[in-house]
Amino acid sequence: MKTKFAWIFALMLGFILVLSACAGTGDVEPSDGGADEDETEETGDDNGGDDAAVDSDGDNIVIAVSSDLVSLDPHGNNDVPSSNVRSNLYETLVKQNENMEIVEGLATDWEPVGDNAWKFTLREGVKYHDGTEFTAADVKANLERVLDPAIASPRAFLFNMITDVTVESDYEVVITTEYPFAPLLSHLAHDAGGMLSNAVIEEDYAQALEAAGLDLTVEEYYELRAAGGDEFEEVVGEIAEHVGLYAAQHPYGTGFFKLESRNSGEQTVLSRFEDYWGENAKPATVTFKVVPEPAARVAELETGYSHIADPIQPTDKNYVNDHADTFVNVQESVSLSYVGFNTQKAPFDDPKVRQAISLIVDQEAIIEGIYQGNGIPAVGPLAPDVFGYDPEVDGLLHDLDRARELLEEAGYADGFSTTIWTNDNEQRVETALYIQHVLGEFNIDVEIEELEWGAYLERTANGEHDMFILGWSTVTADADYGMYALLHSSMHGSPGNRSFLSDDTLDELLDAGRRETDPDARLAIYREAQDLLVDLAPMIYVHHQNYLTGVRNEVQGFWVDALGIYQLKDVTLSN
Repeated sequence: MKTKFAWIFALMLGFILVLSACAGTGDVEPSDGGADEDETEETGDDNGGDDAAVDSDGDNIVIAVSSDLVSLDPHGNNDVPSSNVRSNLYETLVKQNENMEIVEGLATDWEPVGDNAWKFTLREGVKYHDGTEFTAADVKANLERVLDPAIASPRAFLFNMITDVTVESDYEVVITTEYPFAPLLSHLAHDAGGMLSNAVIEEDYAQALEAAGLDLTVEEYYELRAAGGDEFEEVVGEIAEHVGLYAAQHPYGTGFFKLESRNSGEQTVLSRFEDYWGENAKPATVTFKVVPEPAARVAELETGYSHIADPIQPTDKNYVNDHADTFVNVQESVSLSYVGFNTQKAPFDDPKVRQAISLIVDQEAIIEGIYQGNGIPAVGPLAPDVFGYDPEVDGLLHDLDRARELLEEAGYADGFSTTIWTNDNEQRVETALYIQHVLGEFNIDVEIEELEWGAYLERTANGEHDMFILGWSTVTADADYGMYALLHSSMHGSPGNRSFLSDDTLDELLDAGRRETDPDARLAIYREAQDLLVDLAPMIYVHHQNYLTGVRNEVQGFWVDALGIYQLKDVTLSN
């Protein structure tokens, strides 16, 4: 059986490589929409930009991306393509530098106040894109908004431990949590902590209340929200479909770029914000051009129509590096690629079935055959650079004999039929084909369904799937983010737990991990949780990949962080 599989897989891989060589390109993986998850009229000039956009006070950078953004609202979808645009529009109280250390952002100082609170001193003289001033009232408005059930933010879990935000002065704010929460600063540095203009927030609520036909002012709505109760729940139900619409169309942050234009599904253009509080961005504009086809993205890069192309398919890495005008930027990541099971649907409601399939799938075959060795095997949800990672966990390594025993014990010795979902990410499609083949050797009939990115996120959030292929980036570099959202029973669906896993013991461990402040005690908690996950097997942990981004030689000052976010503020084009 192994010999037969090796021959078929080698043949399939050889065919893919021949196609790649003939085309000069291959296919690529989107970030979170592609691991994860964005027009200008093109000319043939060296800059690859739009003639109308070119000006003398800065370069016009064009990035060919595989997936369009989903939302410009900082409290909207939790996907990488959206975050890559929003990170230029919005700023957070604190930031993470290239070493994942917490540094100043919109706050210049912070200090603990007792066990459960932090006091932040804010930067003065900061303006939003709409001309209003950033103050402590904006911090309160944003944090209360992301937690508002009417917004139904999939990112609310990042801040659901916050019980109070107190404005002490225009430039001082105290954030109080229900319990001591060790990774609070890391969570505040997350894209979801981006500060949206309070004027936009209030207008958004005002329009939602009016659209719902409610005779309430925004202030009265805030009072109802603070009080809670049945009346508030009724109002939430009436405004839920309206709230957020205005905010998504008016993404006024304090970032060094502002929104210039957007053509959904085609391109988003950002322009330099001249009233930025710090040193201005160097590019005049940055265009995120949606180019779904991997071969087309490489062609954009070769011809100079785009200066940056993301992602580059592993099979295209050498081709791009060998081109006289381009190279591949390689960045290690804290991301996870995985194959998830819907643990609430038979036969995947049986952990023995999940364990068996995990043992059938050979990570090394996927990494070497599909990802061209790009990345390292994963034994659990956490990458080695994430706090809480336990190198002693063995995981479910490739073992066909044990897999067969488990299927017999679960009553599926004769196999079963199922489906696996993927988006148009090339590596995910190839992974689905590989899984279809190897499970077929165990009489498990797998039908592959490929969905458009937006529909893929929506339908997996609704739990309509059997198996699915996706990615997760632990953007805070802390186990709480890498495990709580993906695996806690309160996070079913769009927040992250698309496996719909529910396990009381695991929930207790993850709750304890976010409440414990002693680092050694936290490590012990997450070690126990990772051991438990070997038995629960909610997903096949495939690998921690490297981000591959194509860059033209004339691009200076560009880099990608470990979260997969483009750093664009200081990008220039050399002559």
